[in-house]
Amino acid sequence: MTQKARKRSKLRHAEYYDMQNIFDELYAKSRDGEIFNNLVEIIVAPNNIMLAFRNIKSNDGSHTAGTDGRTIESLADMPEEDFVSLIQKQFTRYVPKTVRRIEIPKPNGKLRPLGIPCIIDRIVQQCILQVMEPICEAKFYEHSYGFRPCRSAENAVSYAYGLAQRNKLHYVVEVDIKGFFDNVNHRKLLQQIWTLGIRDTKLIQIIKAMLKAPIQMPDGEILYPDRGTPQGGILSPLLANIVLNELDWWIASQWEGMADHMKSPCKVTYYPNGAEKKCNSYTALKKSKLKEMRIVRYADDFKIFCRNRKDAGRAYHAVKDWLLKRLKLEISDEKSKVTNLRKRDSEFLGFRIKLIRKRRTWVISSNVCDKAMSHMQKELSKAIIEIQNSKTASNIKSNIHEYNAKVIGMQNYYCIATRINLNFSRMAHVNNGRFLHRIDGYKKQGELNNKYLKKRYGKSKQMRWIGDTPVVPLAYVQFKIPMRKSRKINPYTPDGRMEIHSNLKLNVEDMLWLMRHPVTGETVQFNDNRISLYAGQEGKCAITGEHLEVIHCICYRKSNECKNGRDSYRNLLLLSPAGYEFISTTDSIKFATLTKKYDLNKAQITKVNKLRVAAGLAETSM
Repeated sequence: MTQKARKRSKLRHAEYYDMQNIFDELYAKSRDGEIFNNLVEIIVAPNNIMLAFRNIKSNDGSHTAGTDGRTIESLADMPEEDFVSLIQKQFTRYVPKTVRRIEIPKPNGKLRPLGIPCIIDRIVQQCILQVMEPICEAKFYEHSYGFRPCRSAENAVSYAYGLAQRNKLHYVVEVDIKGFFDNVNHRKLLQQIWTLGIRDTKLIQIIKAMLKAPIQMPDGEILYPDRGTPQGGILSPLLANIVLNELDWWIASQWEGMADHMKSPCKVTYYPNGAEKKCNSYTALKKSKLKEMRIVRYADDFKIFCRNRKDAGRAYHAVKDWLLKRLKLEISDEKSKVTNLRKRDSEFLGFRIKLIRKRRTWVISSNVCDKAMSHMQKELSKAIIEIQNSKTASNIKSNIHEYNAKVIGMQNYYCIATRINLNFSRMAHVNNGRFLHRIDGYKKQGELNNKYLKKRYGKSKQMRWIGDTPVVPLAYVQFKIPMRKSRKINPYTPDGRMEIHSNLKLNVEDMLWLMRHPVTGETVQFNDNRISLYAGQEGKCAITGEHLEVIHCICYRKSNECKNGRDSYRNLLLLSPAGYEFISTTDSIKFATLTKKYDLNKAQITKVNKLRVAAGLAETSM
């Protein structure tokens, strides 16, 4: 599932569990400056808890065990009532379990510390995140893009391009905060949460307990943190944005805030060269003595764009002093600097951004940064070795698909670099050599049957095959203009959501009925996937294709010994009573009657026979 599809799915999930209206209301109240004192009541609502389960069950992290050895599968097999009760109980007197610390390699060769909370603590954090996020979104600055709904690195890069090229802000203040996630001041963070209007003391005490959760180091030592937010915690990205939101608005107040003051009246009068002329607020600000500066931020990676070196130098020292005094954060003098984009490039989110002269103006030229190129080359090299070491034909095919997925992911992210084709061609030259020397049967001839690959790579002469499996060309990628985030898009207003996705083709009331009437005694996973199936099957029976009456529909297990889990999505089907009869009946007369009524096609007949065999019944010729 792509990142955009995943974001759309999360919006749908809130609708399925009837929480969207509550989130919209929290957002609207926060915009109006209201104070929130009783948020825990919303957080512990059964619908919010089940929504939390749905939102994190497919995350990779949910399948990684914490210090208690449990994963999401441990909770998925619980009866729904017991699961909801277990999570609600955590909020009565919350004591987080020890967080497991692991270290993962970074592209530069160093290690990044990652905290893995226990699965119950992750569910608790997700419950809190869902309720806090709409309140915070109403107060966050427009041009921070990291870990926020409906925003991406592409949006951040697009805004940075615009500031440098369109706004002609050619000087960049680059600030690197020393170990940001490890040095967040807990007291200051809790004060910032209070300032945002979240004044539920019970909730704040729970967040404080999360921040103080003991950490088990790789060598078994237990640490008790007095600062920092653990990377890997579900709530940590939101807390990081809360910390730096104050910086965003302080930078904005130096310039954009002044423009807002000058919008009433919208036009202001200036007298250049003694002649009266009306200008807009931006033109007026440019003629003033104020220093123009604009910030674009993605998590703790941010750039401040200025018009000249003098202003940039002052901004650098001001920001350094402000971070230390206000947020108790130090910057790295070695990694922080002022860059003239006309002479040198600046790295941002894996891209090297520079300005080059074109006729009478300066335009953006961007490359994939060297660290990212090196990291991608290593990843692809490992994938090629996996293909080389494959023992069976199915294993070869699986590893090629893994390689293709890596290539497509890299192309999708870095295609907004203006020199992407040149960058990836360099990597492809090395990659193609590895394939030729390592893989037998690497050939130019083959047939593209996959519709997606055919549409994307069908015209490329760089396509290659191993056996009958296509290997996608790394260098077949073109520059794509990065998209700015539309101001209309908003996950917490009905109009804003219309910009993200079209209306469901399903009756939402049917979805809500399924949610409000879980099958008693069944597991959390069973009842949650029952709702997913209704959406996935577009409200139709998996056998007959007829519309499902939710009151009478049957959630059917294909097998009780499925390797993916007996209550997994892949092991379940929603059937109408007639569809269930096709699979389960042993009465030949009843079967003949059904066959006459429902004219099943060949694919439907095959499906019926597979299900009958799995149930221990005889196939039918129909």
